[in-house]
Amino acid sequence: MALKRLYDAVLIDLDGTMVDTAPDIAAAANRMLQEFDAAPLPFDTVTGFIGNGVRNLVRRCLHATGLDARIDLEHAHAVFGRHYAQTNGRLGRVFPGVASGLRALRQHGYRCACVTNKPGALAAALLENSGLAVFLDVLVAGDTLASMKPSPEPLWHACRLLGAQPARSVLVGDSPVDVAAARAAGLPVVIAGYGYAHGEAGALRGDALIDSFDELPVLLARLMPVIAQLNADASVK
Repeated sequence: MALKRLYDAVLIDLDGTMVDTAPDIAAAANRMLQEFDAAPLPFDTVTGFIGNGVRNLVRRCLHATGLDARIDLEHAHAVFGRHYAQTNGRLGRVFPGVASGLRALRQHGYRCACVTNKPGALAAALLENSGLAVFLDVLVAGDTLASMKPSPEPLWHACRLLGAQPARSVLVGDSPVDVAAARAAGLPVVIAGYGYAHGEAGALRGDALIDSFDELPVLLARLMPVIAQLNADASVK
């Protein structure tokens, strides 16, 4: 059944929204720490560092283990990158419902972009190896522009590449970073409740919450009030 399409574009976060990358990231982080003769961090600790870019994750890992006083961040970043290139896409998995949800979005005429703070080479390899790249028209990564989420610039850039107006676009993510970016860019934001919000997805103040990505096509047809409010707010400014 064809759905009434109220949006033109869907911008989608990667880590914690499309792919459960935490096992890959945690393994790389602890391999890095092992190389620096430090004890590994608990899985949940590393997962809590995901979302603000790789450099920030490495910095927080160094701080959590007391290494920040003696290990140069740039060196640690390079070491992590070497290990992550080996674990990227090897241990994690695509969340259930993502492939079918993306396929349905395409069938209903949406254009889709991945907007992530992950470096472009790693993001592209992960999307390709996971089979999700075929559903996406655009990738805007953490090193595509001078700024990354929560700056609105990556979202606006994705909209430009897709030929879509921000007011006719929506972001799907799982973190406070995604919410902040969407608010700054003037986009509605749908929260993936299965992501890395650690059971606090309902507290992220998104415009809607999904428990599975394949709920998204039907949900988007119900978000007309959000568009109307955003357009009204924009006309006042």
